[in-house]
Amino acid sequence: MSVSLEVKTRALRPRSVRNKLRHEGRIPGIVNGYKIDSTAISVDGQEFKRLLREEGLNAVVGLTIDGVNYNTLIHQFTTDTFTREISHVEFLSVDMTEVTEVEAEIVLIGEAAGVKIGGSLTQNLYNVIVSATPDKLPERIEVDITDLQVGKSITIADLPVSEDYTIITDAVEQICAISEPRAKAEEEETEEAAAE
Repeated sequence: MSVSLEVKTRALRPRSVRNKLRHEGRIPGIVNGYKIDSTAISVDGQEFKRLLREEGLNAVVGLTIDGVNYNTLIHQFTTDTFTREISHVEFLSVDMTEVTEVEAEIVLIGEAAGVKIGGSLTQNLYNVIVSATPDKLPERIEVDITDLQVGKSITIADLPVSEDYTIITDAVEQICAISEPRAKAEEEETEEAAAE
């Protein structure tokens, strides 16, 4: 999904320019990549935060600079250590026909069958690397854990194959697992100790 964000070009120096922009509620940034030289810009702080909240990090963001529209991805942003406000953002201009790699969040959905009988759910992987054309990049990958039983796990290899994107992360990586109910595990440990 593509969304638009209003940008303004800005001077790179002096530093006071960046401070003035932040005081006005704008975030200094930079755009580089496909068909654009590194260009200093600024974006409205509230609009950028709304975009992050509603569209996520992997949305294609249309930026119009000097009358030319560029399809971009949010490459990275930094936050101020003390205020936690976003202090700088970097956009990467992309070719919409070219495959790119990004991180996507793993979200577990449902209540595992093993948890219902007292098992303990552990999530070991929270993000995966995916590759796709920019318009097909997922923000998140949902993993249904409803049928997950005690002693079982879900790995990358267990995820359904998508027509839109490819998961690059190693197939043997474990996403989550259900361990034995604590009382039962302690009981088995006691029995083992007694047997020894």
